[in-house]
Amino acid sequence: MRRSERLLYAANGVDLRVVDVALNDGGHVERPFIRTPPSAGAVVFHGGRVLLLWRHHLITDTWGWEIPLGEIGPDEEPEAAAARHVTELTGWRPGPLLPLIRIRPAGDVADCDHLIFVANQASPGTAPAGDEEGGRAEWLPMLHVQQLIDEQTITSATTSAALLHFLADLLRARPSH
Repeated sequence: MRRSERLLYAANGVDLRVVDVALNDGGHVERPFIRTPPSAGAVVFHGGRVLLLWRHHLITDTWGWEIPLGEIGPDEEPEAAAARHVTELTGWRPGPLLPLIRIRPAGDVADCDHLIFVANQASPGTAPAGDEEGGRAEWLPMLHVQQLIDEQTITSATTSAALLHFLADLLRARPSH
């Protein structure tokens, strides 16, 4: 049970906090964690391909594939935020979005929710706005997702969970012969 929580540092929408937790034996322990605003993103799938972003991760100085994902704005519905991020980051306008999965990608070390939607179509929009990661958007074969995870060109927990969940849904919907 939480006894107290205190803020250590806050910047750019991310809080570093410490929570004091009561243990079953009567003791207590302090646990640091990160709190971020909720984010929304989408798996955009069409014609056997999925729309992914090839992005540079500044902190780890690595490149990898990700689904479009970003912060939900104040008074913005998660579905609208997901559609906005797809369009801004990829230049594609997603078709109707349906809920796919809610992910808490970092367990006990972070308090962050990622609400992921799925679109089964997209239409070309304007050129992507560009971002500090300097990546590009591409349509990749959905059946290569597991290989990309194995090769560690997909390392994002949110992207992995969302794509594998979607792939499982596809396989479950396939009629057996």
